[in-house]
Amino acid sequence: MTIEQSTEIKFILSTGKEIELKSALGVFTPNATTNLLIQAVKDTIVAPTNLLDLGCGTGVVGIALHLDGLISTPLYASDLSQSAVHCSRENFVRYGCSADVRGGSLFEPWFGEKFDVIVDDISGIAQSVADVSPWFQGVPCDTGEDGADLVVEIIRNAPQYLNEGGYFFFPVLSLSNVDKLLRVAKEKFAIVERVGRQDWPLPKELKAHMPLLQRLHKEGSIKLEERFGMVLCYTEVYCATNPY
Repeated sequence: MTIEQSTEIKFILSTGKEIELKSALGVFTPNATTNLLIQAVKDTIVAPTNLLDLGCGTGVVGIALHLDGLISTPLYASDLSQSAVHCSRENFVRYGCSADVRGGSLFEPWFGEKFDVIVDDISGIAQSVADVSPWFQGVPCDTGEDGADLVVEIIRNAPQYLNEGGYFFFPVLSLSNVDKLLRVAKEKFAIVERVGRQDWPLPKELKAHMPLLQRLHKEGSIKLEERFGMVLCYTEVYCATNPY
């Protein structure tokens, strides 16, 4: 990747701390879900741990946890995007975080390995919504009509990559099939606990596509809520433990 192809962005953690990151076209920009994931891990993990950041993007999740002393180095991270792999490596070096960063789809780069904590930050909204949203410009998002395809595959395979007593964190967005995702999680793990939630108004870019959203809501592919005269969406983070 040339310097001309990369850019510098700033991400504000929920604590107010600012992290400067190298990013590029095709690398997912961290957002409120990112902060929710980081906080969920911080609220659960109390000591340095062996951690995999799955779908690492810019590497911001790992960096934030490293800065809080919660990573037993090296940090493990992977992404389908080679641009993301490149940016993450540079960002980890910038913040003095020793990391093993690999390119590949989902768990493919980690065959035969196990971790104490897995943090999943891979795309999970309905494909047709992602196509008209402002979030996935050049970022792969092959999630299926109800947004569950990738996350379901991750949930089903996560147990074989977890050490005994390990934690698996994953976000659920209401712009996907929430019920399906939680059903699959409860089939694979004895304990599936919600550890974070944030409501947010439907972005203005999506309001122009209400017929599409209403159809998906009616089919059960997404969930929309109307309160205070606004259309609201939500993000929840779950921590799954004790796989069957």
